[in-house]
Amino acid sequence: MAASPDNAQTLSAAPEDERVTWPKRAVVTAGMPYGNKPLHFGHIAGVFVPADCYARFLRDRIGSENVRFISGTDCFGSPINEGYRKLVEAGAFDGTIEEYVQRNHEAQKATLDAYNISLSIYEGSGLGRSGDVHQLISKKFIEKLHENGHLHKRATLQFYDTQAGTFLNGRQVAGRCPVQGCKSEHAYADECDLGHSYAPEDLIAPKSSLTGTVPEMRPVENWYFDLPAFAEFLRARTAELKRDPYTRAIVPQVVNEFLAPPVIYIKNDVRADYEAAAVDLPAHQLREPERGKQSFEIEFANIDERDAARDVLARAGIRFRTGKALVPFRITGNIEWGVEAPVIEGLEGLTVWCWPESLWAPMSFTMAANDERGMPRGSWRDWWCSEDAEVYQFIGQDNLYFYGVAQPALIEALTPGDILVPGDADEPLRQTRLIANHHILFGDKKASSSGSVKPPTADELLEFYTVEQLRAHFLALGLDQKSVGFKPKPFLATDEERDDPRVADPVLKEGALLTNVFNRLARSCFYEAQKNFEGYLPLGAPTPLAVETANATLAAYDRLMRKAELHSVMSLMDEFIRFANKHWSEGIREVEQTGNEVMRRQVLVDSFFLLRMATLLMHPVVPAGCEKICDYLSFEFDDFFSWNYDLEDVDELCGAGEITEGRHRIRELPPRFDFFEKHPSQYK
Repeated sequence: MAASPDNAQTLSAAPEDERVTWPKRAVVTAGMPYGNKPLHFGHIAGVFVPADCYARFLRDRIGSENVRFISGTDCFGSPINEGYRKLVEAGAFDGTIEEYVQRNHEAQKATLDAYNISLSIYEGSGLGRSGDVHQLISKKFIEKLHENGHLHKRATLQFYDTQAGTFLNGRQVAGRCPVQGCKSEHAYADECDLGHSYAPEDLIAPKSSLTGTVPEMRPVENWYFDLPAFAEFLRARTAELKRDPYTRAIVPQVVNEFLAPPVIYIKNDVRADYEAAAVDLPAHQLREPERGKQSFEIEFANIDERDAARDVLARAGIRFRTGKALVPFRITGNIEWGVEAPVIEGLEGLTVWCWPESLWAPMSFTMAANDERGMPRGSWRDWWCSEDAEVYQFIGQDNLYFYGVAQPALIEALTPGDILVPGDADEPLRQTRLIANHHILFGDKKASSSGSVKPPTADELLEFYTVEQLRAHFLALGLDQKSVGFKPKPFLATDEERDDPRVADPVLKEGALLTNVFNRLARSCFYEAQKNFEGYLPLGAPTPLAVETANATLAAYDRLMRKAELHSVMSLMDEFIRFANKHWSEGIREVEQTGNEVMRRQVLVDSFFLLRMATLLMHPVVPAGCEKICDYLSFEFDDFFSWNYDLEDVDELCGAGEITEGRHRIRELPPRFDFFEKHPSQYK
C-alpha cells in the first residue's frame, strides 16, 4: 500500500504554502579533521553528529541509494607536519609521516564508528582510493583555473628560520592575529584559530616554534587564485543568501565581512607619523576615529593599492592592522608533505596548500564512493552538478571564510565545459548549501585541543554516557542559533561540583526522554500485545486524533529538517513522544476501569501507530535504539524507515495475508527490556 513516488519528494500533509521539496539526490559533507590527533568532542558534537542526523534523514526521505555522506582525514597541512615533528623529536614516534597520518586516521575512524556516524566513505586526501582520485582531481582543478585565467604567479614573503636554516610551514610560526578586532592569541603564518586570513608579513610578534627566534621573511613564488576578481559575484550571491529562508543568518553575515573595501587601521597616537608618510601612499580615503576608538582608518580602491600602502607604512616604522577583505587565495605552497601540484609555466616542486584541496576533496570522495559501487567515474556529476541534486555542507563558523568566500568563487571560476575526469558532461558545478554551526564551548570557554582549555576527547565521553544520550544532547543544543556550552558533570572543574547530588547533569536531559518516556511507550505496547493479543500487533485504522497528531508532527518535522533546525526537531519529538505515551497511559487506564476489550484493541492500534511514527522520526537522531524497535516489530528496515508510504496506519507495512487476518506477529520482548539504555556509570 505504498504511496506514489511523488510522496517521497513533497509532503502532502503540509499546508499548500509550506510544502517541502527535496532533491532527488544529495551529498552531505562533514568537513575533514586534520590527521594529527584524535577527535575531541567539538568535532563530534559540532559537525559529525548533526551531519549524520541529516544524512540519515535524507536516506529515509529520498532513498539511501540517492545519498552520499562524505568525509575523510585531511592528510596534509602544516598542523600535521608540526605534530609529526614534535613526536619524532620527543622520541614518541619513529615511523614515517605517512604512518603517523594513517595511525591517526584509523583512530578517528574508530571514534566515528563508535558514535554511529554512517559515512558512505571515510578515507583521506592521501589515503586509499580517495587519495589516488584526489591527486588526479587536484591536478585537473588547478589546471582548469589556470586555463580560465584565474591563477596568478606571485612572489610573496615566507618565514625563514635562519638558525634552523629552513623555511617554516604555517604552524611553525606563532604570533597574534593582525586583523582589526580579532582577539586571537593563537595566530599562525597566514591564518588564526578564529578563521581569519592575512599576509604572513602582517603577523604580529612572529616566533619560530623550531628555535624560538624571530624568523626573517624571504621571497618565494607560488600560485594564487584571483579571489578579489569575484567580488561582484560574491556580493550578488550574499544578497541571495540573505533572502533565502533556509540559509542560516551567520553565513551571509560572515561572508559580507570580507566584501568590505580594503582598509588599514592605524593607532591615533602615531597620527603624525602617518601624515608624514601619507604623500607616498596610494590614493586613499581617511576616516576619523569614532568616539572612543583608538584607531583611524584609511581605505583603498583595491587590494593591490592597500598592499603597496602596507609596504610604505612598514618602511616608515608605523604599526597597523588590516581589515577583512578579499585577498588573493593561495593555491600552492612549499612544504614537501602535500598533494603534488601540476607544473605550470615552469614552476615546479610545489605542493597544494591544504585548504583549497580540502574544498574539492568531497568531490574526490564522492567519485571514490561511486567507484566502490561500480559506477562510472563521471557519475559524480549526478550529485554535484544536476539541478535535481543538492550538496549540504556541515561546517563550523570558523571555516566560513574558506567555505563561504573562497569555495563559491572557485566553483564559479570553472566553466560548464571544464572536464575534471574522463566522461564528464557539460553541466557546471553547482553551489553548495552551507549549514554552519556556532561554537560549541566547553563550559563557557571556546575549547581547542591546541589551546589552553583542553576539551575531553570524544572517546573519553563514552566512559560516562551512551552514544545515544550524547547524540540527543548534542542535537538539542541549538548550535544553529548561537554558541552554546557543553557541561558534562563528570568533567566539571572540582570534586565538589562533580559529587553534588543537587547538581543535575545537563547532558542527561534529552537522554531521559529516551530511557524513560520512549522506552516506556515501546515496552508498554510490546508487553500489552504479549499479555492480551497472543504476541501479535493488532492491525486497523488508528483514531483521527492519533493520525492528525502524527501527520501534523510529520509535516512540522519535514519543514524543520529543511531548515536544518535540529534543536527544534528535538523539541518537537519531545512533545510528540510525550503525547504518545500519555495517549497510551490514559487509554489503557480507562480500559482497565471499564473492561472494554474493543477499546483495548483500539488503544493498542493507536499506540503501535504512534510508536511507529516516533521511531521513524527519531531514527536519524538515535538510530541504534530505533532499529532495535523495528527489529522487534518484525519489519524490514528499508520499509519501516521509508517516507514513501501514506503513513496513516501500520497495515501498509504488512503483507496482504496479515491484513486479512488483522494482526502481525512481533518478537517476544524479554522482561524489563530497554531499547534505550543508561550508561553503567549512571546506576547508583
